[in-house]
Amino acid sequence: MSRHSSFGGSGKIKVRRNVLKRYERIDILKTKGKWREGDKALGLQKTKVVG
Repeated sequence: MSRHSSFGGSGKIKVRRNVLKRYERIDILKTKGKWREGDKALGLQKTKVVG
């Protein structure tokens, strides 16, 4: 029995995500100068996903 094409496989993992992990958002905020060491990691500002 064959798999349906919409099931996907392990080769499609590199799809662009629309949600960032917390550490990725902190990295973006650091580059923009909106994050300092010691700031809380909860309730972060929204950031756009970079390419």
